[in-house]
Amino acid sequence: MSQIALSCDTPAQRRLKAVRLRGARALREAQALRYRVFSSEFDAQLKGADQGLDMDDYDRHCAHIGVRDLNTGALVATTRLLDHRAAQRLGRYYSEEEFALDGLDDLQGPVLEIGRTCVDPAYRNGGTIAVLWSELAEVLNEGGYRYLMGCASIPMRDGGIQARAVMQRLRDRYLCQANLRAEPKTPLPQLDVPDNLTAELPPLLKAYMRLGAKICGEPCWDPDFGVADVFILLKRDELCPRYARHFKAAV
Repeated sequence: MSQIALSCDTPAQRRLKAVRLRGARALREAQALRYRVFSSEFDAQLKGADQGLDMDDYDRHCAHIGVRDLNTGALVATTRLLDHRAAQRLGRYYSEEEFALDGLDDLQGPVLEIGRTCVDPAYRNGGTIAVLWSELAEVLNEGGYRYLMGCASIPMRDGGIQARAVMQRLRDRYLCQANLRAEPKTPLPQLDVPDNLTAELPPLLKAYMRLGAKICGEPCWDPDFGVADVFILLKRDELCPRYARHFKAAV
């Protein structure tokens, strides 16, 4: 069931609705939004840039969901989902391009990979991500997935200072390698930073941690996007109680 929420963070009240993005036209909407966000914020080198799109070979194997502003019809958030059956047909998950995932085959239960998540800058608030998470919950429930995994990015425009500071914080509170170990294929360049250096978690990474996700190792350097990617794993029965009501099968 699609979720509808009201957002009053602007003078004109917004009506946001979660949607399943089916068909070529809807996919191009998602790819166009991804291009606008990733090219402007990360200066990413994107396949499809000549068409104003972010596209790759994984898109046609994934399910795509999003959030639409009903007042304007615009797609304002999107993510894509690759399940274990599609990954088996492909021979890999997207995350395996960046990480060697030790223990992946031993996970007990179906796995869903989330990726390419982005939100229009004008809609980055709790209401938008809550609508997106609610639709994600529906997908998880329908498929009976036990694990959600994927990558979350930390900008590297400062040479890696923020990434190092964020990782210091993540290691203390969110590191768990009991279920899976993620070894980066391209580790971050060495950089000395003070132990007391602090940095805010990027919004998406913070949202994953609030759900109850853990990181499974050190980040991978992604030169095409100019980011440090952190591998995250969320086990449904360890979901944060605050969000469990959206994920009905987890409570």
